[in-house]
Amino acid sequence: MSERESMPYDIVIVGAGPAGLSAAIRLKQLANDAGRDLSVCVLEKGSEVGAHILSGAVIDPRSLDELLPEWRTMGCPLAQTPVTENHHWVLTERKKIDFPHFLLPPFMNNKGTYTGSLGSLTRWLAEQAEGLGVEIFPGFAAAEVLYDDQGAVKGVATGDMGITRDGEQGPDYAPGLELHARYTLFAEGARGHLTKTVKARYDLEADCDPQIYGIGIKELWDIPADKHVPGRVIHTQGWPFNDDSFANGGGFLYHQANGQVALGFVTWLSYKNPHLSPFHEMQRWKTHPAIRAILEGGKRVSYGARAITDGGLQSVPKLAFPGGALIGCTAGFLNVPRIKGTHTAMKSGMMAAEAAFEAVVADRSGDTLDAYPAAYKASWVYEELSRVRNSVPLVKKFGEVIGTVLAGVTMWAEYLRIRMPFTMHHEPDHVGMLRADIAPKINYPKPDGVISFDRLSSVFLSNTNHEEDQPVHLKLADPERPIAYNLPLYDEPAQRYCPAGVYEIVGEDDGDPKFQINAQNCVHCKTCDIKDMTQNINWVSPQGGGGPNYPNM
Repeated sequence: MSERESMPYDIVIVGAGPAGLSAAIRLKQLANDAGRDLSVCVLEKGSEVGAHILSGAVIDPRSLDELLPEWRTMGCPLAQTPVTENHHWVLTERKKIDFPHFLLPPFMNNKGTYTGSLGSLTRWLAEQAEGLGVEIFPGFAAAEVLYDDQGAVKGVATGDMGITRDGEQGPDYAPGLELHARYTLFAEGARGHLTKTVKARYDLEADCDPQIYGIGIKELWDIPADKHVPGRVIHTQGWPFNDDSFANGGGFLYHQANGQVALGFVTWLSYKNPHLSPFHEMQRWKTHPAIRAILEGGKRVSYGARAITDGGLQSVPKLAFPGGALIGCTAGFLNVPRIKGTHTAMKSGMMAAEAAFEAVVADRSGDTLDAYPAAYKASWVYEELSRVRNSVPLVKKFGEVIGTVLAGVTMWAEYLRIRMPFTMHHEPDHVGMLRADIAPKINYPKPDGVISFDRLSSVFLSNTNHEEDQPVHLKLADPERPIAYNLPLYDEPAQRYCPAGVYEIVGEDDGDPKFQINAQNCVHCKTCDIKDMTQNINWVSPQGGGGPNYPNM
């Protein structure tokens, strides 16, 4: 195999999401203000910036105001649709109850926020970064962390291209590229596969709770003009979850620009019923009369899914380590009750950038950026996450009704500067699954092709594509375990928790079941990596550019 070429940079950033691009912009701003040369490179595994970005999204502009104060007059697409209405519905099977917002602490309202496509925002941020001199390489997936002789991160390597499914070099083979850096910032999003390795190497989660997740399944619809109210924001809780679900979560519906609504449903991955399918729960949620009334006469134009970090304050790991740092959702700064994490992710990138720039100016390299976690502890990000730290555990422990009330009480107290004398804790999402024979079966209605749909037609709308003749990027530690263990005990939940139909059990009717992986369908949500009961599935990056290509998500 050919020796890989290397390229030196001051800072390498893995991931062109809001955190990574904010870090890149801030680094160049500081360098330009100081009159210094600073080389910054951003790697993005998607075919283009924004291709793999998916979020609700209602965005708090606080960090954007800090980073680029004039963004509203700079052609930023987010400026099109400020939030004008805020609704919270509690759903029963046939009815909705409007939850009065005056019962919530003021930080829970959406005053001053904007709704739009996070993918479009990242594309715009990439333009700003490139205008400042940042080098961005889309279609290049970081596949390996590089270390120096002292054990510090010295950069990353992109994956080899043109490797065939059997692991051989194909006719289009090209070796990966090494990118060396004084410091490497990991901004991979939720459940980053390189982040998993550095967490383990440096024991970054020794003093925090395990990270927990939800799976967000989203669709974009064009709806009739008479039903569209730009800036209207709706959140739902309650139905379709019930006592048989052993699950929590909720829905959202955001009226965005150009006659479109973004809607989706989040299922917390702590659910206990192996028969549950987050995809089918989302499709069932759309059939509620209040949701159906908005969608009827409209057309579904896009689909996607993504894991989101739900652990909050107590699940934030050690942020800095020799030669590197974690920023954005790969570290887990989402404020779950607010359903917002873009502003906190961006701010984390900016704080890490300031620490890294200070280190480069001091001619340091490969040490630990202690100024970054110190800045985080003193920041509004820490304060914001601290206020809501008990909300998710309370709902999980006491259920939808009582848990929501208790969460509201604690958030009000924290808002009034009455700090709760306790912090509740999390357990990993993959533990506690009920056996299939004792968990209630869930009968999902067949899709009608008008409001509800099947998984394969949904994946088609995600524009997902992988080269077929490449190694499967979903690795099994034990290939026998799905059939030998998961199937008899849990009816192999992978065939239901995957929102893209990647995992199937074939041949079961013939008495010869086999676990089939349709890797080409993978939308990179990482649910399998999170939820598998024995942590048997390891998601790694496919060859660069593969995966979904979201147009406006």
